Amino acid sequence: MVVKLEHRKISRAVISRLPRYYRFLGELLDAGVERISSGDLSKKMHVTASQIRQDLNNFGGFGQQGYGYNVKHLYSEIGKILGLDKTHNFIIIGAGNLGQALANYASFEKSGFILKSLFDVNPRLEGISIRGIRVRMMDELVDFLHNNDIEIAALTIPKSKAVEVADILVKNGIKAIWNFAHTDLTLPKDVIVESVHLSDSLMQLSYNISQRENVRKK
Repeated sequence: MVVKLEHRKISRAVISRLPRYYRFLGELLDAGVERISSGDLSKKMHVTASQIRQDLNNFGGFGQQGYGYNVKHLYSEIGKILGLDKTHNFIIIGAGNLGQALANYASFEKSGFILKSLFDVNPRLEGISIRGIRVRMMDELVDFLHNNDIEIAALTIPKSKAVEVADILVKNGIKAIWNFAHTDLTLPKDVIVESVHLSDSLMQLSYNISQRENVRKK
């Protein structure tokens, strides 16, 4: 039985690993694997078997001693924990290179994220379609939000406009923002913000390269 999240405080570290479990289990399903032990799963994920068991025990545990985990069942249950058993309508604000790249990522639909529209201020983009999804102008945004059940907005716009646009989104019912703008957003507590700083990842990569080079020089 899965423990409901509101009944237990789950650490961000555990939550950050759930999508990886889901992805690896999906690959195992595609490969026809029916069951797997925490030890074998740990080899694939480079996480200790003990850590895997601890993570899953936060939600009630799904394994059987001597058997391991039923891959299909565990994949389904983690999907439910992540809310992937439901659909989530979203929009993209900013139809430039990054916004269009996100719109072209068809795997979103497989996970239940349904892109409904993109918005931009550039009149040259008005009316173009990306995978059949129309780009609209920002002056259509408020009416669109009022007439469509949109849960999530992705921001792929310059940081100078991000705060202003985020405020408009929140005032018109958006409760979750996927923030690619290079700025932190301070919004009401009931609004969920997940910020993606691409440069941070590159800096971490640069750090790891530097550390490896320093080790080689010693």
